[in-house]
Amino acid sequence: MFVIGLMSGTSADGVDAALVDLQGAPPSLQWKLLGHIHHPYLPDIQAEVLACARAEIGDIPGLCRINFALGEVFAEAALEIIQFCGLKAEQVDLIGSHGQTVWHIPTGEHASTLQIGEAAVIAERTGITTIHNFRTRDMAAGGQGAPLTSYTDVLMFSHPTRVRVCQNIGGIANLTFLPPAGQPQYQPLALDTGPGNMLLDDAVRRISSGTENCDRDGLRAARGRVHASLLGDWLRNEPYFVLRPPKTTGRELFTRAYGERLWQQAQQRGLSDDDFVATLTALTALTIADAYHNFLPLMPEEIIVSGGGALNPTLMDMLRDELVPARLIPSDELGLPSEAKEAAAFALLAYETWHNRPASLPSATGARHPSVLGSITPGRNWNKMEYR
Repeated sequence: MFVIGLMSGTSADGVDAALVDLQGAPPSLQWKLLGHIHHPYLPDIQAEVLACARAEIGDIPGLCRINFALGEVFAEAALEIIQFCGLKAEQVDLIGSHGQTVWHIPTGEHASTLQIGEAAVIAERTGITTIHNFRTRDMAAGGQGAPLTSYTDVLMFSHPTRVRVCQNIGGIANLTFLPPAGQPQYQPLALDTGPGNMLLDDAVRRISSGTENCDRDGLRAARGRVHASLLGDWLRNEPYFVLRPPKTTGRELFTRAYGERLWQQAQQRGLSDDDFVATLTALTALTIADAYHNFLPLMPEEIIVSGGGALNPTLMDMLRDELVPARLIPSDELGLPSEAKEAAAFALLAYETWHNRPASLPSATGARHPSVLGSITPGRNWNKMEYR
């Protein structure tokens, strides 16, 4: 089957689209990435998305409007990847759309999650049956609805003898622990470690008055010096970092106000702009490394890195120093470009849903049982599809 995966993460900078050829079934599932693109949000769309994720300025009409507007953007991304791969829409079987998370409450009496990007619009514009709303079924079963990519990490990157971790660094950083197939006493484990690029991007936007969106190539962090005392305060004062898994987080915790508070603390201590960025980069590296030491049953031999953070050499150097002797491997070296990994994961999740196979890992999300994920919105190809 040809399946498109669509993903927009907590950075809310656009849609990653991947087209994957999927055949067979686990544990012998075969996959081939046919192509991937990044379809950026226009500035006004990004601003509306970020506004929806700010509880203090909640706007119900705005949320309603942007849900449909993002459906159009996701549909455009799907059509773009089809053209990029030299195919026609009629040749594609499914779309798996993660959507855009605007709020996530992983635990407690009001545990819930909301991803927008109207699937009916995607199916209507493309004609392709669309599977969406993946997280809610796992949460209904008592899980945290994340990290869902742990299922695909297990299928794509487990090794028969080596201990591996898949480390994604998007807006939020998350890991999947992959025990060797020959050691059944260990189970896969996944969790969000804390901020990935989210606080870094916020800091650079503040420093540059909005003219820069990220610390490109880690140049600011490389010029700066880490303020050890302030970093220690940040690590001690955030309860999430020591919370035991299963655990997930996002923009609902690491808010714009959170970034403002860290900025004010840096100003009070006289940090330069580059020192502030360097210290935030160290925060991402240390919270990732601490999660390995505190929560994993075995330290990895290989760490497969993906997401925008994998393109930040300064962050990668810091992470490498914290996790020696583990070898950091870009997912590109294993056939899946880091920018495409999460989009490809949602293509695989859609494929599993279509075949009526559970695609959640209770050991990762905390759910009571595995679940078949997602909701199905038929496209014009519906009558031609053979439901398995």
